[in-house]
Amino acid sequence: LTALPSIVWADGNPGLTVFSGVDRKDILDYFLQYGGRPGQWDRYKLYIPPKKVPQGASTFFISYPDYFNGDFDTKSVEVRTKKEKLPIKEINWDKQSRILEINLEKPLPPNTRAEIVLSNVRNPNLGTYYLVCDVLASGDIPVRLYVGTWILSIEQQ
Repeated sequence: LTALPSIVWADGNPGLTVFSGVDRKDILDYFLQYGGRPGQWDRYKLYIPPKKVPQGASTFFISYPDYFNGDFDTKSVEVRTKKEKLPIKEINWDKQSRILEINLEKPLPPNTRAEIVLSNVRNPNLGTYYLVCDVLASGDIPVRLYVGTWILSIEQQ
């Protein structure tokens, strides 16, 4: 008997996005660990390149469209750098305003790659969803800055 390894494909970066309305330089990479199937549980890995946070960040704001009917588990959120997992002070999910706010105990250093991991996410219905990322800069003057947009595709597999 010969065992063949199974290949599992998971959704990642949006690939070729021609007419998104988002400037190409503002599209952020992501990875849906369990395939991005509608209504199923998933883990979102949302990447932020170092050049997008030149002043660092003390808070991340993730906003999503009104037709996004998925669910986030605020107890299963992590923010990571290449070297460490950053301690989180508080997470607020304002469902009415459609914003997930992640406050860090210590700020993300300037020009550091970040990975926001949202575990136990209930995927929304089939479709394309624009998740917009803003940060509160960790410099001397705390200013909210646009970082970019993750264009998530939830597809039937």
